[in-house]
Amino acid sequence: MFERKLTKKITVGGVEIGALSPVSVQSMCNTKTHDVEATVEQIKRLRAAGCDIVRLAIPDMAAAEAISQIKAETDMPLVADIHFDYRLALAVAERGIDKIRINPGNIGSEENVRKVAEACRKRNIPIRIGVNGGSLEKPLLEKYGHPFPEAMLESAKRHIKLLNKYDFDDICISMKSSSVPLTIAAYRLASGELSYPLHVGVTETGTAWNGTIQSAVGIGTLLSEGIGDTVRVSLTADPVDEVKTAIAILKSVGLRQGIRLVSCPTCGRTNIDLISLANEVEKRISGIDRNITVAVMGCVVNGPGEAREADYGIAGGKDCGLLFKHGEVLGTYPYDRLCDALIDLIEKDV
Repeated sequence: MFERKLTKKITVGGVEIGALSPVSVQSMCNTKTHDVEATVEQIKRLRAAGCDIVRLAIPDMAAAEAISQIKAETDMPLVADIHFDYRLALAVAERGIDKIRINPGNIGSEENVRKVAEACRKRNIPIRIGVNGGSLEKPLLEKYGHPFPEAMLESAKRHIKLLNKYDFDDICISMKSSSVPLTIAAYRLASGELSYPLHVGVTETGTAWNGTIQSAVGIGTLLSEGIGDTVRVSLTADPVDEVKTAIAILKSVGLRQGIRLVSCPTCGRTNIDLISLANEVEKRISGIDRNITVAVMGCVVNGPGEAREADYGIAGGKDCGLLFKHGEVLGTYPYDRLCDALIDLIEKDV
């Protein structure tokens, strides 16, 4: 098991980030924030999927003013995504936002930064400095030629120094890029030199299928090295899919408990419809809140033997299959009864 990097702790609406707190899952609404009803409804769906913190776009004052009503209808910790207009940051701070995501360098003069830092310090609102390889400051691009990891780290340090100048240190850092290797390299640099908690993610990863792969590689690599205090999977998809993917990544590296499905690939020994069976089992166990492993194996070769570490499992035969628990065979069932028998066994043991 890897050792996590110890970082400074911040608190976002009751959710602790850093200082070895559990790695939290974030997502972002794709509703118009001023549409309070639609936004609150999506926040509820995200919470049901397991999301810990939700970010909202604040492109204008109408969106900022909606924060008061949204906060009145949900206790989900909320992050305001602010660009360019510092007055929007001040407005959401007054309305109870839990965290603000800005780049201090793109909200105008240092006086604007001072006002935002003071407003957040007064209300104990953390700020995430969001460095993005696709929107680095022009002087840094001129200096480095490309958005290299060193350029991204220098950008983060500049922004940290700017906030520190106005006595603000309740900071979280992200170092995102659409390139997985660049993202990994940038976070490794940041983890080695900074003590602030890291919000980990690969940005602009694409559709659900491609984005899941890129996010799993990027986020999973960093988490397995002990880097990362909170995560967001960015998909061109339903935000609920982002949450499900993030939780699956956390489970895969041992940072989140819950039910886990293992299943073997099909081969010429398989005499049942293993693909349909595995999908059905996955669907039916998704609502079970237990820290267990369930195996769906194609034949007795890969059954109780290779899946002996599973708590429960089934292994296919010829139009039938074995039901087993902790490697012990409990009985043989026809194919059309296998899934029901497995679920009945799991639920009976609750």
